[in-house]
Amino acid sequence: MVNLTINNKKISVKEGTTILEAARQNNILIPSLCYLENVHVFGSCRICVVEVEGARNLQASCMVPVKEGMVVRTNTERVRKARKLLYELMLSDHPDNCLSCQRNQNCEFQKLGEIIGISKERFDGEMYMSKVDDSSPSIVRDTSKCILCRRCVTVCNGIQGVGILNAQNRGFRTVIGPPGTLALNTVNCTYCGQCTVVCPVAALQEKDSTQDVWNALSDKDKRVIIQTAPAIRAALGEEFGYEPGTLVTGKMVSALREMGFDDVFDTNFTADLTIIEEGNEFLRRVKNVFSGVPDTLPMITSCSPGWIKYVEHVFPDELDHISTCKSPHMMLGALAKSYYANKIGEDPRNIFVVSVMPCTAKKFEITRQEMINNGCPNVDAVITTRELAKMIKDAGIDFSKLEEDTFDNPLGLSTGAADIFATTGGVMEAALRTVYEVVTGRELPFDKLHVESLAGFEQIKTAEITIRDPVPEYKFLDGFTVKVAVTSGLAGAKKLMNEVAQGASPYHFIEVMGCPGGCISGGGQPRPTNDYIRQKRLEAIYKEDEGKTLRKSHENPFVMALYDEFLKKPLGHKSHELLHTHYVKRGIYNEYLE
Repeated sequence: MVNLTINNKKISVKEGTTILEAARQNNILIPSLCYLENVHVFGSCRICVVEVEGARNLQASCMVPVKEGMVVRTNTERVRKARKLLYELMLSDHPDNCLSCQRNQNCEFQKLGEIIGISKERFDGEMYMSKVDDSSPSIVRDTSKCILCRRCVTVCNGIQGVGILNAQNRGFRTVIGPPGTLALNTVNCTYCGQCTVVCPVAALQEKDSTQDVWNALSDKDKRVIIQTAPAIRAALGEEFGYEPGTLVTGKMVSALREMGFDDVFDTNFTADLTIIEEGNEFLRRVKNVFSGVPDTLPMITSCSPGWIKYVEHVFPDELDHISTCKSPHMMLGALAKSYYANKIGEDPRNIFVVSVMPCTAKKFEITRQEMINNGCPNVDAVITTRELAKMIKDAGIDFSKLEEDTFDNPLGLSTGAADIFATTGGVMEAALRTVYEVVTGRELPFDKLHVESLAGFEQIKTAEITIRDPVPEYKFLDGFTVKVAVTSGLAGAKKLMNEVAQGASPYHFIEVMGCPGGCISGGGQPRPTNDYIRQKRLEAIYKEDEGKTLRKSHENPFVMALYDEFLKKPLGHKSHELLHTHYVKRGIYNEYLE
């Protein structure tokens, strides 16, 4: 431990702690801007400067480790003047259209000005050239609002390992973006949206799709269907003042009804369906390999469109490893415009499907040509959790006073296995619950059905399950040990894929989620998403799972009815047509390679 004094308060902290961290641990406020806990430490903004006794210059508290006997002052006149000057200089190169900005009242730069006490602009001079890049279907980049904090650079390079955002040029001409002023849709951006989560201002935002949804709701000739992903129910409440991890499933459904949606379905229904299709695909691959029939292992999940775009760019020769299953919301869209349309006697061309997703990459996913059946796109619009909250407020709905409601059937019932799709390890655990029971006739032998080694936020997690006394159909698996791996975040995916590409992967089944922590930390989730909030959302998702009577996907009666009435069997002709897809090889400039 190191002993020091901050503002005449004697404190002790662990060696290696920075001054900023020491202050926060002891409830001492040091304003900061570019710093982001466990993500970005760069010291570029200098807003967090403090006086350190014996030091000639002010010190960036986010960069300086504590020392024994150090005396720090965070609020002297010299410090306060320096902070104001630094802020005013940044403000002089920043638009003043706060009232019309999407981040108004949810902007870290705006909030910092209030904390520091800025009441007017003192400096007026040349501003850097404004450029709005809205070329991508998922993310909009506005250089005029960028404050050069470089958080997005760190998350894109250091955490996700994609590396398409960097500082270009120097000095006043510095701009954050792809090299050579290239647009986002011309480079190998995965559209994961992690940059939009960490951006403190509106320089990086999801592309707004709310008006498309309002237009559909106003069209009397459209039947507008909405579906919500499992991660939404554990995060939406944060936009209305609820504590992180508060489940608001029932209120969310009520809000959607009040907004005028004709059907409110649950993406969880097709998460259960995904497990049936994906589980059977995995068993088919394993059976083929054991029988000497050429097939590809390990099989890798396909739920995350950011991950899919990443592997198409970086490992285009390994696409046979990816499950052919569409992501759950695309499956539901395809069923809404076929199975459900037939049930209610509606022309699929008059159905408009909206997906509420935690993910900005889903906006890209619905534009893929592979996601069209019978001339109709599976899903017509994707809005993020943040966009849904904005629409609810725009509709004048008092969210806190809403009654609880339930999803519509037949595409609204789900099991607990579907809920845990929201968090890293959840898809694999859900798959194991069903696959193990199909193979052995027995329930997965873990406490509360949870495979503990697959839970949590470690970059790569693994598990092994040995098959004993399987049912006759799978007798060939007796004594076989299934090895699985889970990762979230594209940097972890790269590690596992390097093993696959080298033919050295020890695993049979791998789950990959594009965002660190899984969908609960998606690029469209409420800000901020830090470790504490991520943990609370995870706990809420497991609580939702454990509170259900049905907790295995193959127990969903509406999924079973879907097979009886329409699909007939897993991996059958109709399933292949509606629920499965293929992938494309891409280059570093987002071009098709074949």
